[in-house]
Parts: sequence; structure tokens; C-alpha cells
Amino acid sequence: MAQMRMRNTKGSNATEIEKKIKRGNALRQGSAWRGYRGLVPWLLVALCLCGVAMWLYINPLDSDITETLVHQGELVSPHPRVYTVRCSEDYENYKRYPGCTPQKCGRAVTDSVVTREEAQVLRRLAEKGLALAGSEGGASILDLHSGALSMGKQFVNIYRYFGDQIRDAFTQEDFQLYRINSTAAKTQHDEYWHPHIDKETYGSFDYTSLLYLSDYGYDFTGGRFVFMDQNGNRTVEPRTGRVSFFSSGSENLHRVEKVTWGTRYAITVSFSCDPAHAISDPTLP
Repeated sequence: MAQMRMRNTKGSNATEIEKKIKRGNALRQGSAWRGYRGLVPWLLVALCLCGVAMWLYINPLDSDITETLVHQGELVSPHPRVYTVRCSEDYENYKRYPGCTPQKCGRAVTDSVVTREEAQVLRRLAEKGLALAGSEGGASILDLHSGALSMGKQFVNIYRYFGDQIRDAFTQEDFQLYRINSTAAKTQHDEYWHPHIDKETYGSFDYTSLLYLSDYGYDFTGGRFVFMDQNGNRTVEPRTGRVSFFSSGSENLHRVEKVTWGTRYAITVSFSCDPAHAISDPTLP
């Protein structure tokens, strides 16, 4: 009987100990869960903040934009997308050339003039040429017609300054190339984002076109072209090989957003109706 009682006592103690162990484990698990549960809201807040920061990084806000005429992901082909605007009186201040001076004004976008492959070739040429020098600010300019190339805070003539090196970078078919990045402006030439009218700035311009050599949202952020209309601002998002063209008067007041990340490459080609302002294609020395 004594042995039996002893065994019963041991069994009872073992049961109590097991209950205590289970109770302790349950308390620890509950405490851990309460700790994790307290962290969950903070983790969600952190994830939301990271998401917002990333979205702003990729898509910088421009509260002035009221309409996107063409998105980067769209393919405008084979027909251009045309937007008609009323001509300004700017052209009346200059000699008119019948059949050339704008009588109908507007803006248009197409992705069917230059292929992405052709645009990428031009970009490689731009990168090679601009590697010779470049601006200390955000906008580096290379004009193959005049030979002007940004170098520090000034311009040099690439044909005289670099001599034979030019033949390794360019061919006869190359023309005006621009590179813009997010570096802080150092000179007035770097401040590309100011609103302006091509006809007022240059006088000889009647039509302006832009050929983009990089993709908005992939190669750079910011840097969208913005038409500043009285009833709102309208943007064109750059896409490699995309051509945007427009009449150069004040009916197409425009600016470019500041580039916030990456490098924006584009070719600007202007057209004049005045033969006195015609420029022949550049030739290598």
C-alpha cells in the first residue's frame, strides 16, 4: 500500500509539473504574440512610408500638370497624334514666307519616324561626344553645327579644341545633341526649366522638334516636356525614338521639368522659313 501511495504521489507531481510547463509555454507564447502584435502596426506604417517614398522617387509630383498628352508606355504609330492650337501674333513681327510660315499652329507627337535602334545609336554617339567634356551643372550641350560644347562653366569649339579626336566620336550625319541630369545648375545655361517661347528667344525659329533618346521613368525621372496653356499645363513623356514637334510661337509656351534622377538625352532640331538663317549640315575638319 505504501508503495502504491508513493507511485500515486509521483504521478500527481508529474501531472502538476506538466501543467505548469504547459501554462508557462502558453504565457510565453501569448507574451511573444502581444509583442509581435504591437510591432505589426509599426511595420505596416514603415512599409507604407517606403512605398510612398518609392512612388515619389519614380514619379515626382508636378502639381501644375493637368493632362498627359502622351504617356511613355504608349506607342503613337503609324499616324501622329496632333493637337491644334490657335496661332499667336508672333509671326506678324517677322517677314512671312508663303507656304512655310505657320498659318495653322499646333503640336504633334509620333513614334514612327525614328526607330528605337536608331535612337540608341544616336545616344551612344552623344555619350561618346559628351564624354570629351561637359557642364559643371545639370545641362550639357553639344551643337555639332557651331561646334559648341559645354566645358565647365563655358563653351569650347570641339573642332578646334579636340582636333582629331572628333573623328573617333562623330560622323557627318550627327547633329545637335543635349544631355540633362539632376546636377545642380552652375550657370544660366544649366537652368533649362524656365518657361520660354522659341520664337521670342531665337527669332528665326518657326518650327521646333525634339527627338528623345531616353525613357522617362526608366533612364530618368522628372524631365517631362510641359506645354503651358492658359487653361492648364499639358505634358509629353519622353520615350526613346519619340519625336515631338510644334510651331515655335507663344501659342506653345513651354518648359522642361527639373530632372530628379538619371540622365535625359534629347536632340533639338529647329526649322526656319528664312533662308538667311539656314545652316548647312556640319562637316568634319
